[in-house]
Amino acid sequence: MDDKYLMLYEAFLTCESQDEIRVFLEDVCTYKEIEAMADRLWVARLLSAGYTYEHIEKMTSISSATISRVNRCLIKGNGGYRNVLEKSGTK
Repeated sequence: MDDKYLMLYEAFLTCESQDEIRVFLEDVCTYKEIEAMADRLWVARLLSAGYTYEHIEKMTSISSATISRVNRCLIKGNGGYRNVLEKSGTK
């Protein structure tokens, strides 16, 4: 694995609070990038709770393409969404 990716992963592990993660993300990412990540995680939670694409789209105004991508990751991905949702108690 490339050192630059390891450095990024390690940076998250050094954060000791939600506030530290927020500050780090605000420095590293644009507002839109943070929003896109938050949207995807929110969609993963809603899909895991049984909401339909149509309901999620109406509720959130998130595009069906994004909802579909997240659903594909939930079904055929590496388990990242499910792991985070389970650990956070929001599956």
